[in-house]
Amino acid sequence: MGEFARDMKKQISTYGMRTAAYLLGRGLKAWMETMDSRFSGYDFSADVSSKTYSEPVLYVHWHEYLLLPAAMRRGSGMTLLVSEHRDANWLGWVAEDFGFRTVRGSSTKGGIKAILRFRKEYRDSSFVVTPDGPKGPRRVMSQGCVQLSSMLRMPIVPVGMGFHRPFRAKSWDRLAIPRLSSRVRLVLGPKINIPRGLDDRGIESYRSCIENTLHVLTADAESWAEDGSRRINERALFPAAAVSLE
Repeated sequence: MGEFARDMKKQISTYGMRTAAYLLGRGLKAWMETMDSRFSGYDFSADVSSKTYSEPVLYVHWHEYLLLPAAMRRGSGMTLLVSEHRDANWLGWVAEDFGFRTVRGSSTKGGIKAILRFRKEYRDSSFVVTPDGPKGPRRVMSQGCVQLSSMLRMPIVPVGMGFHRPFRAKSWDRLAIPRLSSRVRLVLGPKINIPRGLDDRGIESYRSCIENTLHVLTADAESWAEDGSRRINERALFPAAAVSLE
């Protein structure tokens, strides 16, 4: 009886967390749709929603902006790498409700093996990875993304994101939470092809280069969100064609 009660308690807890994740997702969708949301890019063919998109890529962005990708490309079929930690369950459920695929792991532990297995089933899927997750240090990129890109033969696309005067959590990543009706900006970086057979020095060289690019793109996106200027090549971040959750 004790074991049955524990199982029931666990199922009720899981159901409650899933319900909370569902409501959080709907709230996030409604919240994001109030934003002045724009993006620019070095190569728009790297955008999964673009008509010129032709190959899967590995998007990388800092962990503190993880709320934005889940909302901006709903129903795209992209895959999110979600931490194996139990606290990350809610993120996986929200992402799945938004039409994403998910795989559990991290850019430093378990993620490479998990994605290689997942890749066999979904060869056309782009991936979204936070290279400083799941525990930091903040804005320091791990080597896992470089190794993953090399093995999958998928170019890395660094992505800079910024919110206008966001709320900041007291977490290790200082999670950014955009204010209602504020400005959201994203800068899509260039495709970076990682060759196979890199030695440790080569992996570190690419890691350092991509980390620096992420810093530049993030600073650009944050500055753009703050000044609210217009750019010649900017586009709507949440296009009307986005898949409805209803």
